[in-house]
Amino acid sequence: MLKFWIDCVLATIFVFAVLWGLFRLTELSVLNALDPISQALEDVELTDYAFSKLRIAEPPIDTNIVIVNTGYLSRAEIGQQIRVLSQFNPKLFALDIIFSCDGGLTDSINCPQRYDTLGNLLFADAIANAGTVVMANKLWQSSRALKASNKDDAAVYDSLEHTDEDLRLNSLEGFVNLPTGAEHQEDLKVCRSVIPAIQVGNKTELAFAVKVAQAYDSVVTNRFLSRGKEEEIINYRGNIVDWHGASTYPGRYIVLDWDQALDPSKFTPGLIKDKIILMGFLGGDLRDTSWDDKFFTPLNKIFAGRARPDMYGVVVHANIISMILESDYIDELMQWEQIAIAIIICFLNVALFSFIFKTIPIWFDTVTVGLQLVQLLLFAVLVPYIFYWFNFKLEITLALATLALAGPCFEIYISIIKAGAKYFKKRIRLTKQRKKVLT
Repeated sequence: MLKFWIDCVLATIFVFAVLWGLFRLTELSVLNALDPISQALEDVELTDYAFSKLRIAEPPIDTNIVIVNTGYLSRAEIGQQIRVLSQFNPKLFALDIIFSCDGGLTDSINCPQRYDTLGNLLFADAIANAGTVVMANKLWQSSRALKASNKDDAAVYDSLEHTDEDLRLNSLEGFVNLPTGAEHQEDLKVCRSVIPAIQVGNKTELAFAVKVAQAYDSVVTNRFLSRGKEEEIINYRGNIVDWHGASTYPGRYIVLDWDQALDPSKFTPGLIKDKIILMGFLGGDLRDTSWDDKFFTPLNKIFAGRARPDMYGVVVHANIISMILESDYIDELMQWEQIAIAIIICFLNVALFSFIFKTIPIWFDTVTVGLQLVQLLLFAVLVPYIFYWFNFKLEITLALATLALAGPCFEIYISIIKAGAKYFKKRIRLTKQRKKVLT
């Protein structure tokens, strides 16, 4: 019996060794031919199904937030939007825009808006009289920080891009960076999570949405921050009006187009009073199909090989704010728990396969493959439903990988490794030992 369990342990170790080897192999450029397939599937998770398909009742409209499209307006015109909306006593303004010169180029050719003195004065005056204002900044890495990130396999930021000081005045700030896996702005951006806070130098910077939530309700937001998680999964509740049918649960956020925000006759005062006015780019108008500052989210109606992004960045921030203010979080397994589950599942399957091999060897392949398929299908169904029922992400990718490898690896272990070990052990026993020479 002891020998049985020793074999199970050794076979389990072999499965993980093979998995590690395959992982290293996939990093080789020789497999670049498979990139189109992997890129089409790598942005898909089982939990996406729970967001877009399993919710029976549509999430209610979040009446705490009003999203305003700034479109392609000038600074003076955005300032006028703020002045118009300020008349109706909103709780605070939050601008998902950075008013600065790209690349630090401040000459009149590369940054003409800096020399629009009247426009800048009008915008600054609107900010100064708007009450509580949260403005966006952006995390950046110097070449030294980038090298440190590559070495440590973790993002290291050492600088921030701010709105020009004469425009932001005494406004609060939060960084708008979202973890998407994209290296460039033009790349496909899949957004499922947010980094609530990050250390920049000696100061802890808060994410833009977290800073907005904190300005609105500091008690609830501090409770969210006390979770101490490096990265939080966004519990999406919905999108703005979606004329093109790209997203699930459209119309969950109240939205004003750029022209509506300039005309008080196009909205009621109660729509604005005591609300978070979240301003940002939503295209040239609400029917625009622009991809600028737009993300793929779990609410996208098409999973694999997605055709077009479904949510603007400012709406992603709105979903994060809603999650924080409603304390409606998503929990997930810690890394050590994922590894432990993978080891347990792999070990139990190896033990089961070993039993089958000893009792009904003629049916081994049929039974083991069937068991693996049943388990994989069961987990494929279980993961999204656990996510839906309990707001818990059961991350078992490692466990599923070991499960898929358990059968083939067990056969290799029995037929090659164990048989080979027995053969060499037998050869050693049959070899005569040379007699010692007496001197």
